[in-house]
Amino acid sequence: MKNKSNYINSLEMKLALKFLAIFFICIKSFSQENSFPSPRSIIKKIDFNMISKTQIITSEMIVYGKRKSRTIKSKGYSEGVNKNFTEYLYPEREKGTKMLKLDDRLWIYSPSTDRIIQLSGHLLRQSLMGSDLSYEDMMEERKLSEIYEAKIVGEDKIEDRSVWKMELTAKVDDINYFKRIIWADKERFVPLREELYAKSGELLKRISFFDIKKTEGRWFPRKMNYKDVLKNGKGTDFIINEVRFNVAIPVEYFLKSTLKE
Repeated sequence: MKNKSNYINSLEMKLALKFLAIFFICIKSFSQENSFPSPRSIIKKIDFNMISKTQIITSEMIVYGKRKSRTIKSKGYSEGVNKNFTEYLYPEREKGTKMLKLDDRLWIYSPSTDRIIQLSGHLLRQSLMGSDLSYEDMMEERKLSEIYEAKIVGEDKIEDRSVWKMELTAKVDDINYFKRIIWADKERFVPLREELYAKSGELLKRISFFDIKKTEGRWFPRKMNYKDVLKNGKGTDFIINEVRFNVAIPVEYFLKSTLKE
């Protein structure tokens, strides 16, 4: 009888310890979750840094080939998410090429043929001048907070910077990438790395962000490397030489007639 009583007491003690361990795990998990900031607040701060009412950007795109690289210079003007005009300045072969995006339509003017062509649908997924960027990549300028639901999935370190690892899932249908994994700087609220996925779950591209500088009150990367994982090579560097935010842009830049001027 005594042995039976000892057995019951021992069993009760084990169960109590097990429930106590589960309780502390739950408390720790709850505490960690509540120490995280709101995922939506993080992506809204990223939106503030990365997107403005208007932008004028002078940039270089370095396309790495098997034997040599090409540098393509351009100047771009954007207003909101629906208007974008880009003129290519260098090299001579691309000089004078212009692109105009209005809503979901894209026109390209080629000086060599003196023709304007319109791209739409699957043609927008084509490579931009042989780079790892597509025309869709150049056209997508909507705020992350408007097109994705976000959640924090962990913490990490990139180049000695503490980052939130976040998973973003599309909440709209008309989107280039159904899911993104973003490593966001905890202090500066700017992406340091991104992975872009198709709806099937296939990884399509990686983007790395460098040379983060404070510009007009916002943290902004001056260099990005785009890597199409379906292609070989080092990817494509996109380097911003000059950027201006929230400046007035003449309406003429967003007229189709401007392409041939």
